[in-house]
Amino acid sequence: MKTRFRLREVLEQAGMGQSELARRSGVSFATINRLCTNATERVDLATLDRLAAVLSMEPGELLEREPSRRQSRGRPGLTRGGR
Repeated sequence: MKTRFRLREVLEQAGMGQSELARRSGVSFATINRLCTNATERVDLATLDRLAAVLSMEPGELLEREPSRRQSRGRPGLTRGGR
């Protein structure tokens, strides 16, 4: 499974733009844009904390796991015992 950032959806729901979030959080517009487009694989925890504080949410709410391609095709995963 791949973890992705939900920042674009969260901003849409909050009615806030990337520029406003950058101004209010002190996080650069470039960083916010990379998070919105999932163009980065790493983020500093302090950055997540600052964004979450401005958005009045927990840092973990800015992340979600995408189902793996295997799971999205309806194939069952391996189970214990090799069944």
